[in-house]
Amino acid sequence: MSLINTTVDTAIAIAEKRAMRRGSGVYSGRSRVVLERGFYALKSSTWMVVASGFVEPVFYLLAFGYGIGQFISGTTDGNGNPITYAQFIAPALLATSAMNGAIYDSTWNVFFKMHFGKIYNGMLSTSMGTLDVALGEISWALLRGLAYAIGFMAVVGSMGLIPSWWGLLAIPAAVLIAFGFASIGMGVTSYLKNHQQMQWIQLVMLPMFLFSGTFYPLTIYPVAVQYFIQALPLWQAIQLVRGLTLGILDWAMLGHALYFVAMIIGGLFFTTRRLTALFLR
Repeated sequence: MSLINTTVDTAIAIAEKRAMRRGSGVYSGRSRVVLERGFYALKSSTWMVVASGFVEPVFYLLAFGYGIGQFISGTTDGNGNPITYAQFIAPALLATSAMNGAIYDSTWNVFFKMHFGKIYNGMLSTSMGTLDVALGEISWALLRGLAYAIGFMAVVGSMGLIPSWWGLLAIPAAVLIAFGFASIGMGVTSYLKNHQQMQWIQLVMLPMFLFSGTFYPLTIYPVAVQYFIQALPLWQAIQLVRGLTLGILDWAMLGHALYFVAMIIGGLFFTTRRLTALFLR
């Protein structure tokens, strides 16, 4: 009974502390609790899924970079300097890996918790607010994106596919990319009601992966198509990471980074508003 009383007293103290704060209805400063739950879940059931997400881009790199790449010549870094085809696609696969890790955690993972586990109902019955939940889930997706980035960078670095020391900044860039996709993904998932609708996410992600300059430069498309692709978040991500790994730094890099800053701000606002509407009506 003493443990229960202590827990109740703690919850009451947190609620009283929040009561006079602006925005106390959506944020209590306890998003770390969601992270802690993610670690427990990882140890018990989901680590194999996480590991598979790291292996996938490595397979693409071996199959395309060193397989098909043997038949491709004349690849340049954008400034006319010759590079190998593997060096061209490696940063794109890194950006895609960060995107995929963030999207998985902020869509399928969130979908299960929302519609089957009813976990958010329990969380929001405590002193936690909707922004706590959003930040916690998105932070967990960021950790996954960071793990993928570090692991994949270790692989491509050992293969000599990162010709510039600026490539080290590709790791924080991958985290920024993951943050942007996770912020949007969680809010979008809140509108999806069944597994059939969840397939729409893959219907968007796969074409974006294939046509965003992952395997060939954007210049092969008509100009009108180029403008459309340049507006896609994965193209922005690939250009940011590719520029860093190849040492091609210009003002456009700042634009790519700001694109994801805007995604993060807009996504957090959108996701928090949506969770509040769903669970705190």
